Amino acid sequence: MKVTKLIAPLMILGSISIFASTPVETLVPIENIYVPKGFDSNDNVELIIEGSLPNLCHRSPVTEVKVIKDTINVTVKALQYHSSDYFCPPMVIPFVQPVSVGLLNKGLYKVLVNGKSMFEKKSMVSVAENTSEAVDENVYALTEFVETKSGQNVAILNGHNPSDCYVLDDVKIISNEKDVYSVLPVMKKVSDFCPMKLVPFKKEIKLPTELDRSKVLLHVRSMDGKSVNVLYHNAANQ
Repeated sequence: MKVTKLIAPLMILGSISIFASTPVETLVPIENIYVPKGFDSNDNVELIIEGSLPNLCHRSPVTEVKVIKDTINVTVKALQYHSSDYFCPPMVIPFVQPVSVGLLNKGLYKVLVNGKSMFEKKSMVSVAENTSEAVDENVYALTEFVETKSGQNVAILNGHNPSDCYVLDDVKIISNEKDVYSVLPVMKKVSDFCPMKLVPFKKEIKLPTELDRSKVLLHVRSMDGKSVNVLYHNAANQ
């Protein structure tokens, strides 16, 4: 009889705990929308969102994209875990989230992130007419991560290329004249024989100092059609 009386409250408490820990999706604060320059109608248009999670009960920011005519609507949410018996440390957790928009026709598009909410941010993106039928006229190095040197406008590209028939030929840098440097590590084919062989590379590049902004985004195009994005403190603005 005593065992039965003990089990019932435990079952109730267990059910409450499971229910309370079930995550819910919630909008998160957005600080900035970074728009790289140089997209055309054959490119996968990509935006980069800088935001923050308000505490440790928020996890895994995710994005949803809907293009309606000339407006790109982006929703940025996170899973919020909450329980009455669990304290959420008020620790702000910054994040940088790339958003793949996909192919867009030539034109000027409005960007609306977390629209009609207290976290709403707006921007614009321009898409030029394609100059080639190829998805991209360049082959980019398979950059995996980027290092920056504190107090210096220097970046180090690190990665592996899947074969030795391509070598890094040139690194082009395009400014959006606001807050982004697009880095294009262009590869050159040196042989028609392309065996599958991981070839590491490490390339140090000097960054421009033309942007008058303390925090700048490096948007590095990669071979896999995606990108590596990192924020750094602009030494020219210090």
